[in-house]
Amino acid sequence: MDSEVDKKKPLFRDLAADDELETSQIESLCMACGETGTTRLLITKIPMFREVVVMSFSCPHCHNSNNEIQSGAMIQDSGVRYSLRVQNTEYLKNLVVKSDTAAVHIPELDFEVPPSTQKGVVTTLEGVITEAISGLGQEQPARRVADPETAQKIEEFIEKLQDCLNVKRQFTFVVDDPSGNSFIENKMAPLPDPNCTVEHYKRTKEQSSMLGLCVDESAEIGEAPPPTDAEEPPKDEVLMFPTSCPNCLSPTQTRMKIIDIPHFKQVIIMATVCSSCGYRSNEVKSGTGVSPKGTKITLRLTDLSDLSRDILKSETASLEIPRIQLELHTGTLGGKFTTIEGLLQSVRDQLKELHPFSMGDSGDQSKSNMAAFLDAAGRGDYRKEVRRTHHHG
Repeated sequence: MDSEVDKKKPLFRDLAADDELETSQIESLCMACGETGTTRLLITKIPMFREVVVMSFSCPHCHNSNNEIQSGAMIQDSGVRYSLRVQNTEYLKNLVVKSDTAAVHIPELDFEVPPSTQKGVVTTLEGVITEAISGLGQEQPARRVADPETAQKIEEFIEKLQDCLNVKRQFTFVVDDPSGNSFIENKMAPLPDPNCTVEHYKRTKEQSSMLGLCVDESAEIGEAPPPTDAEEPPKDEVLMFPTSCPNCLSPTQTRMKIIDIPHFKQVIIMATVCSSCGYRSNEVKSGTGVSPKGTKITLRLTDLSDLSRDILKSETASLEIPRIQLELHTGTLGGKFTTIEGLLQSVRDQLKELHPFSMGDSGDQSKSNMAAFLDAAGRGDYRKEVRRTHHHG
């Protein structure tokens, strides 16, 4: 009976006092003395963030030890680039999640920390720069003897980084992560920070190869796929195909069905329910071509009954609530067929995921602003004006 319960437990489980997480022990070579040490692995999920693998190495012979955290989350569909304009010392307190595949840039100094040269860390902007200063100054005593000229140049560059820590002049802090698993805190959430831009981009072949993703060298951009003789699935049949749960990575199934919405279009509805962790999701994709014109719908909510209105949001639609200055860009939330209340709940959940540092002990004033908005969106206790813009009709 216990074995059946264990099988249903997800691979990544939240840290909790009442749940004893299993650790794995592996014999590893100690790089300090060459003897055999022990590496302990803990697979868990940090609440309000993502899955992580905690690794701890210790050697009983030379007492060398090392701790490291690696991301256990899946590689995102696109890369992400955060650009933060640092204007004062308050920005140095912004929390930064940097994966081991992310690069850090300060364009004004022509400074770059390449991917894989620093471990994956959860720190502050000040901590990233301090770590870089420590790394540059590590071999300076020996370098001053062997190559005084190079040592002097590095010393001058360290002084420029020190000026960044004191914000003697404004600079730009850029985190570029092809895996999409890095993050810079927004102190003004849920409002956008005018000094911080977030850009999602399509990975290059070189970046995909670096991440270990399969790259089809023969595929050409814009090349149409070869025609197939596959028959279109019946509209009244529910198709099922195996997949992995995006929350706990346990095997599950996704159901798909093609339906015709009266007086509208043909759409494809996909739903996933995980029996291990209870995760549920649904997504709507267009079953027809792109319309020649886009569509913009403005709805003024004056009564709680308006929250029960059905709404179909495609993956290319943006969403705006002017009263609270909330704007979700194209691609956010994906395609959904739900109610106004359900869409607001999805916005609430998405904001929690995208702004993890606005919750819990790490939150300050932005925490109260975010919590007030999330609670109001969940209750629907104020009147709103919802604008939905569908760029592809």
